Amino acid sequence: MSGFELDVDAARWRRHVAATVEARRGLVPVIKGNGYGLGRSLLAMEAAAVGLGTIAVGTYAEVPGALASFAGDVMVMTPWRPFFTDAVLDDRVIHTLGRISDVADLAALAPSARVLLEGETSMSRHGLDRHELAAAVAALGDLRLEGFAIHLPLQAASGGPGRPGGNVAEAESWAAALETSQVDTTTLYVSHLTPGEVGALAARRPQLDIRPRIGTSLWLGDLGALSVRATVLDSHLVSRGEHIGYRQRAMPRDGTLLVIAGGTSHGIGLEAPKASSGAVQRGKLLAKGGLEAAGLSLSPFTIAGKQRWFAEPPHMQASMIFVPASVTAPEVGDAVDVAVRFTTATFDSINLR
Repeated sequence: MSGFELDVDAARWRRHVAATVEARRGLVPVIKGNGYGLGRSLLAMEAAAVGLGTIAVGTYAEVPGALASFAGDVMVMTPWRPFFTDAVLDDRVIHTLGRISDVADLAALAPSARVLLEGETSMSRHGLDRHELAAAVAALGDLRLEGFAIHLPLQAASGGPGRPGGNVAEAESWAAALETSQVDTTTLYVSHLTPGEVGALAARRPQLDIRPRIGTSLWLGDLGALSVRATVLDSHLVSRGEHIGYRQRAMPRDGTLLVIAGGTSHGIGLEAPKASSGAVQRGKLLAKGGLEAAGLSLSPFTIAGKQRWFAEPPHMQASMIFVPASVTAPEVGDAVDVAVRFTTATFDSINLR
């Protein structure tokens, strides 16, 4: 142990992956970004090991690595644009198209390319409007249509404001639109539907091949198989009022100052914006903000059963953590547990055991 490390119970993790693939017929694993903390190359090899023939990546920048690590087809979820300079025109690559002009441009550039058409859902991110489907089909030319895709929001089945029935109703609406359109495919790729929702949709639309694209619940669905540990690199006794660190903050009381592997370059201290949907949640955020304004920010490092406070904002490769004198501090060289957001975490090493 020498840094910021991820330990994987390989047998347990692979059991979960295999069970998910078995339960989700037609599954296409999503392998994008930092590879959900595990690395894209590792996930591509694991997808091949369980017999999957297609993987989905996020961007064209991720395609070369995917083609090198995986012998099957690589689906790009970001829609193709004519100004992309890194687009890979390979017969194993399946492109996504969400604008009529892009359909025509790709048909002119690479007439035999393999493509998906994408519908614009309530995500309002990418895709064709229902009324544009006929024009998109007319622009396909000799492009090989592999299917139709919809990317749904992260909402409960009950839906949100303006979305009665939520993802289930929206997926059903798109399935109906696909079947009555001129789009010549029976393959529908979906994101963010539960197994039960996919099963119900498939039962109502037996002529469609419903294929779920899954990332988080596949790779991170059994977090008990994953553990993150960081090494204590240094330890100093400090007194109340003593100034420490880059910002020379005063220590609130006597205790131990620990320097622990793991900083901003590992994803420590990085946090996505939060949506506060209720009074209680907003109250918690206000309280947390007040503590941070006072110089107190809770770290993800657990010592003696509790998450401990940052002594100051994390550095690039290490963090300074304050432990009160009433707590027995770990020794230099010991490992402490760390809670991470895997989609933003980078590790010094990944150990499959």
